[in-house]
Amino acid sequence: LKEDLELFIKHQLVLFHKQGVDNKGIHTLKGTRTADPFICKARKFACRSLKGTGSQSGIRVIYSYSAIIDQIELIEIYYKCDKENEDRERIDSYCKEL
Repeated sequence: LKEDLELFIKHQLVLFHKQGVDNKGIHTLKGTRTADPFICKARKFACRSLKGTGSQSGIRVIYSYSAIIDQIELIEIYYKCDKENEDRERIDSYCKEL
């Protein structure tokens, strides 16, 4: 998972947030803070242990990205088959701590 996250940051998050490349795999979550930091959901996450699925592995990553300090914080990682949606209570709790 550590290597998968490193590749995800390099190939998804850096491209999206720093280079403006939108491959339609990252979305800002509605109902969260719209100012810095942004709370985002990544739908494209390649996981080596789920061979043959590529970026359509079903893994979802909820994270915050602060452009001001150039920082990513992981909030939640889950498998779509185990859980339909992100944990809004966890996200709300995270936002209150900001």
